[in-house]
Amino acid sequence: MSEQTAISDFLRREITKLDTLTTETQRAIALLKERRSVLISAAVTGKIDVRGFVDSLPDSNPT
Repeated sequence: MSEQTAISDFLRREITKLDTLTTETQRAIALLKERRSVLISAAVTGKIDVRGFVDSLPDSNPT
């Protein structure tokens, strides 16, 4: 096998891996957006109680 063919095969395999990761990442982002939407809807309609939630978060402004 020539060096060029070996390089070409390697790049093809790596591109396939990257394509798979890209597809999986896009699916995960879509699912997270859907979950966010459902949580916001549940909070707005009162299906979940979010009162006091902010108080339970750690302080994001260290002084």
